[in-house]
Amino acid sequence: MSPLDRSLAIGPLGLSVGQLLLMLSIVVALIVGSWLGRRRKINVGDSVFNAVLLGVIGARLFFIVQYGGSYDTFWSWLDIRDRGFEPLAGVVVALVYLVWRLWRQPRERRPLGIAVISGALTWSLTAGALALMVSQGASIPPTPLTTLEHDDVTLPAVLSEADRPMVVNLWASWCPPCRREMPVFEQAQQERDDVMFVFVNQGENLSTVNAFLQQESLTLDNVYLDRNNALGHDVGAMAMPTTLYYNADGTLVDTHFGELSRATLDRSLELFNL
Repeated sequence: MSPLDRSLAIGPLGLSVGQLLLMLSIVVALIVGSWLGRRRKINVGDSVFNAVLLGVIGARLFFIVQYGGSYDTFWSWLDIRDRGFEPLAGVVVALVYLVWRLWRQPRERRPLGIAVISGALTWSLTAGALALMVSQGASIPPTPLTTLEHDDVTLPAVLSEADRPMVVNLWASWCPPCRREMPVFEQAQQERDDVMFVFVNQGENLSTVNAFLQQESLTLDNVYLDRNNALGHDVGAMAMPTTLYYNADGTLVDTHFGELSRATLDRSLELFNL
């Protein structure tokens, strides 16, 4: 897993390292912009905030244009919990706004320009340093797991027998986002026989898992138990849900931290060229 995709649990809140670094970069840009703007009696904080907001909106809209057909209703477009964004589109929208702002407000050029550069440097340096310090760990780990029939199993062995791409979902019954996304996986598992879906429960016992599946009327294949959260530790996922996408060779090709929708699942499956 990429260092930026690794997740951290902060109380009930789960965040990826990339999200934390992005927030840090925005904070740095706001602090630098406010400090320089105060010296010139100019408020550039609003411009930085607007650039971020427009970038987020642009990234979401571009994603919806691509995968709008995978959403059931208009209101589901607004549910950003699935983290369906196109980052490059967001960056372009934010830059277009900043260029326009710098052209219209010459007095803001120096403080706003330095603020944006400071935020960009913070992101580049921290993300780059993290990538050098942390191993990618892109191969599927041989973590010991248990089936619902009490048999021992490992994901590399399952992948070898399946000989097809594998989607691995780390979940728990007490996790609300995990519960909400399960019907999406159930439907995908029924429709896609060219991809193997695996559900690795983190830290719960057999009776709890069986009770959850029965209560929610879920029909899922390949449900495994990981009583000690070992797989989450091995792949760097300290919070749930986390979904890992492996090709038929066992190489990690994508990671989605947090709740997903059919649209974000479809986007990741495109990496398999299926």
